[in-house]
Amino acid sequence: MPRTTFMNYKRLAFTNLYSKNREWKLISLMSGKDVFYSTSCLTKIAISPKYPRSVHIRTFIDILNLGGNNQKKLYKEKKLIGYSPEQMFDVIQDTENYKKFLPFCRESTIIFKGENHGKTYLKIGFPPIIESYVSHITFQRPHVIKAECRDGNLFKYLVTQWNCDPGLKDNSNTCVITFFVSYEFKSPLHSALANTFFNELVKQMEHAFFVEAGKRYGKPCIQARKLLTKN
Repeated sequence: MPRTTFMNYKRLAFTNLYSKNREWKLISLMSGKDVFYSTSCLTKIAISPKYPRSVHIRTFIDILNLGGNNQKKLYKEKKLIGYSPEQMFDVIQDTENYKKFLPFCRESTIIFKGENHGKTYLKIGFPPIIESYVSHITFQRPHVIKAECRDGNLFKYLVTQWNCDPGLKDNSNTCVITFFVSYEFKSPLHSALANTFFNELVKQMEHAFFVEAGKRYGKPCIQARKLLTKN
């Protein structure tokens, strides 16, 4: 371990109030561990709250090597939920209000909206990445919404797709949601920094749509449950 890393870790491990340490920043909570990132020595440390000295050290170079040459990433989840396809479609398509209910969305402005396609300006910020881009959206109510980033500075491509299919045969207020995200960063640096916690952020954003549906339409008629997906 580099001397600077050890000294910084020692200062962190023996500090009762981690939040007061200006050099180390808490960036996420992963597998029950607080994940800190050092701005000076580019090192990430995962610390178990109950056992401050039980740590996993990962240097910045190690993070870069973890992903290999494949920077393409995919997230996919399928759920049966207690809202109708039309209800979920209207929440997902409401890109103008993303800034009000979607985590990490700082700005959302509709540029154009047609019968089955549109454009929305989005500014998404989550440490250490902030991205502004135009989302090109195609949709067919209430079945599918697809959004593509074609002019971003950070992504080679970013594709998000929602499928809203009928749910239980005897309950029209249910639907099966398939949520799909595929992306690739232009820079290996951004890829290394983001890949370690990007899936967790995507899950939070996905969950935000279900929370918003609850605010608009009330309590779901059934408890959501995860379904198996095909790769």
